[in-house]
Amino acid sequence: MMNSFGQLYRLTSFGESHGKAIGGIIDGCPAGIAIDVGFIQYELDRRRPGQSDLVTQRKEADKVEILSGIFEGKSTGTPIAFVVWNSDQHSSDYNNLRDIFRPSHADFTYHTKYGIRDHRGGGRSSARENISRVVGGAVAKLLLKDLGITIAAYTSQVGHIALQNDYHLYDLSKTEENAVRCPDPEKAAAMEALVKQIRAGGDTIGGVVTCVVKGVSAGWGEPVFDKLQAQLANAMMGINAAKGFEYGNGFAFAGCRGSEVNDLFEMNEGQITTKTNYSGGIQGGISNGQDIYFRVAFKPVATLLRDQKTVGTNNEEVTFCASGRHDPFVLPRAIPVVEAMAAIVLADNYLMQQARVR
Repeated sequence: MMNSFGQLYRLTSFGESHGKAIGGIIDGCPAGIAIDVGFIQYELDRRRPGQSDLVTQRKEADKVEILSGIFEGKSTGTPIAFVVWNSDQHSSDYNNLRDIFRPSHADFTYHTKYGIRDHRGGGRSSARENISRVVGGAVAKLLLKDLGITIAAYTSQVGHIALQNDYHLYDLSKTEENAVRCPDPEKAAAMEALVKQIRAGGDTIGGVVTCVVKGVSAGWGEPVFDKLQAQLANAMMGINAAKGFEYGNGFAFAGCRGSEVNDLFEMNEGQITTKTNYSGGIQGGISNGQDIYFRVAFKPVATLLRDQKTVGTNNEEVTFCASGRHDPFVLPRAIPVVEAMAAIVLADNYLMQQARVR
């Protein structure tokens, strides 16, 4: 089982949803980076359950405990180990799932691959594993902060309610002002109403997260197998419930002519820039110095609080209804995970670029 992500900046995670803890080890963080544990906790608080009435009411404090790699507020260059202790598991809520394969979950595929599975909350395949990613991404953000790089994600679509596909139209500082983390207050209110309506019927809903990265200089990424957009796609598609990825104009390119979407170069205060940024800040697999922006589509949560037909471990067809505390949609809690994985990719590329220059 692959439990590590990244090359020079590398995160290895461990733990299960209903085990004792979730944690990880960050390798490759340079020495001397100011590590603000309060900021790391803030990022975890953005992901934790129970933060609004739109998400699961599992009550986990998700307090991070740093075990190594930091001394007097700075990274030492050694592995940064951390742990977050689980404290509010209701494992009995999953007793009726022990001998069945839930539709659109990892139950069947995991059991087929390994011959064993932890039915309590999905075990290793639970989205609670994302805690490790958020911590690893928070440290990466602190590294990137010194370079003037910022990463901001927001909810741009829930069901049929969607923002325009142009982040310049919105004040992203307003993203944290509502429960759905949408920078458009009117659209946010409509999204919240839709989620509550869907949840009342025991159903779930999908949506889209948009992420904007500012401050990445030109030259990061590789021109062949490790294209920067491919690394970002790999990172995003490894997030639970992620089903689609596009950067720049993405699929909209398919309906355009080259004369409409070519990013023309120009000189701006002695620097080469582009008049437009349809390419999403990446050309030929390498950053071009413009804003990097991409979108990630998330499916509706697969756990429904209504009857569903499925098959049991003894190959019998059964009907079941899930119980317990579940998210009606993942987007608000997925946003810090999207940012974290983007930060890990960019921190990794920064270190690789530095190694190449030297």
